[in-house]
Amino acid sequence: MSLLKRIPQGGGQQGGGGGQNAGQPPRPGAGGPPANQDAEARRRQAEAAARQKQGMEREKVRKPGDNYGDLKSRIQAKLMAELDPSLDISSRPNEVREEISRLFNSILVEESMILNKAEKDRLYDAIVADILGFGPLDALLSDDSVTEIMVNGPKMIFIEQKGHPSLSGITFESDEHVMRVIDRIVAPLGRRVDESSPLVDARLPDGSRVHVVIRPIALCGPTVTIRKFPKYRLQIEDLIRYGSMSAEVAEFLRASVISALNLVVSGGTGSGKTTLLNVLSGFIPNDERIITVENAAELQLQQEHVVPLESRPANIEGKGQVSIQDLVIACLRMRPDRIVVGECRGGEALDMLQAMNTGHDGSLTTLHANSPRDAISRLEVMCLMAGMDLPVRAIREQVASAIECIVQQSRLRDGSRKILAVTEVQGMEGEMITMSDIFEFEQTGMEKNKIIGRIRPTGIRPKFVQKIEDAGIPLPASVFGLGSGRK
Repeated sequence: MSLLKRIPQGGGQQGGGGGQNAGQPPRPGAGGPPANQDAEARRRQAEAAARQKQGMEREKVRKPGDNYGDLKSRIQAKLMAELDPSLDISSRPNEVREEISRLFNSILVEESMILNKAEKDRLYDAIVADILGFGPLDALLSDDSVTEIMVNGPKMIFIEQKGHPSLSGITFESDEHVMRVIDRIVAPLGRRVDESSPLVDARLPDGSRVHVVIRPIALCGPTVTIRKFPKYRLQIEDLIRYGSMSAEVAEFLRASVISALNLVVSGGTGSGKTTLLNVLSGFIPNDERIITVENAAELQLQQEHVVPLESRPANIEGKGQVSIQDLVIACLRMRPDRIVVGECRGGEALDMLQAMNTGHDGSLTTLHANSPRDAISRLEVMCLMAGMDLPVRAIREQVASAIECIVQQSRLRDGSRKILAVTEVQGMEGEMITMSDIFEFEQTGMEKNKIIGRIRPTGIRPKFVQKIEDAGIPLPASVFGLGSGRK
């Protein structure tokens, strides 16, 4: 035993003749690895070498330090240099897409770039989105569940779904990447955004509202807020189904619009004012001439005789500005049956009231306010912004005689959008404007973080019901929560 312990494994290999098994491969079970294990080890080494070689080739192709953004920028720059400048991207997108696909594949072959199918498809889609669309925002714009997109610099993009904001996980490459998308949005509208004019309102081709703020005003980088318009135009039945209003309120508003009452839709930011204005404008008879005035055209009226007007900011020389107030004054000379102002936010409110008081009944507008009473106060302030030295009582008399009904819209804590009140402007008593609620929202509880309640009639029959009935639209007393008799 002691001699065996001194002999190393494979002993005959050290001496000239030393042992029976000298120079022979070990038997299975004896010292040394089996033959099948040797083959497995060689196979693994070969695979590792192949992976290493492939990785080196890929690093060689992408260059040291290349990441996805660098690779995309390099290919996109070369593709744009080779793309025919005579191609009209806006009017012939399919032709441009085919040319991009051909050049993209050609560049990959020329550069000997090694990309798997997933990487290739991702890279191609991103480049096409940058050239033909709005870059990383395309995926969010095509998602119907996203109602608002908020870009806070290149790396923070928030979205709103079902009334609740969250981080999207999608990013831009840099500030310059965001600016390229911004330019693609504002350029077709004849607008500009730069350091001398860092704020701009715009819209997308589908009517979605866009607001842009860039450096040096926005410290976190280019900031873009997009209020998306649904592809499907909401109808009054949809708002009833969503619980935004009741059938009685819908019937009352329909009768009010057809009978040419002057209505104001008030509410906070994101409360659904423009959506409700779109729905209400759908009740205007098709044979009437409608002129819309907006800062950025969002209304989607379906009537045949519609003249949309859009304000214009000053050019780079500070000239050429056309304000909402200018457009309201101009549209009075265009023989309108109805005037629809997308939003009153300044001195145009006085011209709007003047129009309502001089035969342009049935006008519609929206404004920011937290309640019907606040809406009246805001109208007074906006009239003072027109620059005329008018006494407050004169302004209040104009408001009281022009506005007949205020519809208060709100976004509640659970993200739902509802009508909270429908209020009649009754007139003046002394120095005050008197008002009364025709419908009001009553909250009855909370269930799974969802507000439970309904908008109910108060039992008050408004004074202007006679005007509605004179238009041939009888409203049953039950709409106002009354019995067969009238109050």
